[in-house]
Amino acid sequence: MANASSISFSASFRPFPTKHRKITTARPSSVFLCAAPRSRPRSSSSSRSPAGLPSSPKNIPAEDAPPPPKQRHWKAGEFPGVSGDSITGSPRRPIKNVKKKMVARAAAKAWACTVTEALADRIQKKQWEQALEVFEMLRAQTFYQPKEGTFMKLLVLLGKSGQALRAAELFEAMVEEGIEPTSALYTALLAAYCRCNLLDEAFSILTKTKGLPLCQPDVFTYSTLLKACVEASRFELIDSLYLEMSERLIVPNTVTQNTVLGGYGKAGKFKEMEKVLADMLASDTCRPDVWTMNIVLSLFCARGEVDAMEKWYEKFRGIGIEPETRTFNILISGYGRKRMYEKMTLVMEYMRKLAFPWTTSTYNNVIEAFADVGDAKSMEYAFDQMRAEGMKADTNTFRHLIAGYGKAGFFHKVVSSIKLADRLEIQPNTAFYNAVLFACSKAGDLIEMERVFRRMKERRYLPDSTTYSVMVEAYRKVGMNDKIYELEQDKGRSFELVAR
Repeated sequence: MANASSISFSASFRPFPTKHRKITTARPSSVFLCAAPRSRPRSSSSSRSPAGLPSSPKNIPAEDAPPPPKQRHWKAGEFPGVSGDSITGSPRRPIKNVKKKMVARAAAKAWACTVTEALADRIQKKQWEQALEVFEMLRAQTFYQPKEGTFMKLLVLLGKSGQALRAAELFEAMVEEGIEPTSALYTALLAAYCRCNLLDEAFSILTKTKGLPLCQPDVFTYSTLLKACVEASRFELIDSLYLEMSERLIVPNTVTQNTVLGGYGKAGKFKEMEKVLADMLASDTCRPDVWTMNIVLSLFCARGEVDAMEKWYEKFRGIGIEPETRTFNILISGYGRKRMYEKMTLVMEYMRKLAFPWTTSTYNNVIEAFADVGDAKSMEYAFDQMRAEGMKADTNTFRHLIAGYGKAGFFHKVVSSIKLADRLEIQPNTAFYNAVLFACSKAGDLIEMERVFRRMKERRYLPDSTTYSVMVEAYRKVGMNDKIYELEQDKGRSFELVAR
């Protein structure tokens, strides 16, 4: 860019004429100040020098011309700002502490949006404590203006983080800052109570919104309450909520019906489940979708009722619902649990034919099918093919591998699988530790089993019924009733063996 500017700048001047030599372009302060005095310009335009440069008299002989100025040789570390070969113009002063000024300028430029960007980053990372701290910093800024969207995001974050009381405090602060509550904001606060299983407080919010003309509950409000009632097994409240929705002319959507449908199915309330499904089939506004299909198929898959799973698959296909990858994964899991490997293979080939990709869940279902029967060879083949296709293994992958090797008696491969999971930075969970405990109990290594149990609790993974079932069974085999008593004290109840 500097070269281009120097060329265009110097091209606007005609060359400086002399009789015997050509004077190179130099600094004006060192060259032209020493030149001969200016002659009076002629009226002719051809002999007029460009503006800003002194005219050169033609009758000065070469020997009387001023000597060329001596150029200074700069020492190492020095810089004049304008070199002898630079363009003509005023010299530029050197910039000192360039790095420090650049850092200061970048910091000043970033500060205007640092707080808001930091808040958005904390919310995205679901760090509710840090998000509240940054939000307090934002409120202290002079440019702060309360916005409904900011409070909405924080309310949702606190609700998902199980901080219902803090969500209520934030809601009050929002009202004090002059923001008018809306139905969506009340629904976010209600959802926070529901996630903490505080149904009484959630219903009090519902009652309050009914008395506010501009904050009337909508389908999302009732859907949130219905989901909370299903998860808390408060099925007696569902019919009353449906009745209230009908009185207010609020039509449940497909998501609402799918939530209730899945809740009834998990609780074994098949009559109620069939009623909800029949209502969806007869409705014009909340028709079944692929999620409905997956919920029903998952229910029969978990119960091991393959015939019912196949029948409902054909029913849903008959009403025009197209399957997705998760649908086929459910079928593979159902066939694998019943050791129907031929049908499992046919589903996988059908997926390839329809260009449905095999996912990590697909391979996990296959590995689980072979792990349940201790078929280590087939399990390893599926795992190797999974890695060859570039699929990323997850916690469930290694959980099934460890359980399968433990059932097959390959305890050295259990250790190698744990090490591989650690190298791949696989995040363990309670089910992962249960698989390791099961492998230790099959190997009869109770000392290692106890060490894994202690490590599990140190890393704050809560033991579940499967955890205690595996350990109690291992202690009973060797008659260590005192250890069983210690587990009962730890859990706070006597144990009934749960079939693994």
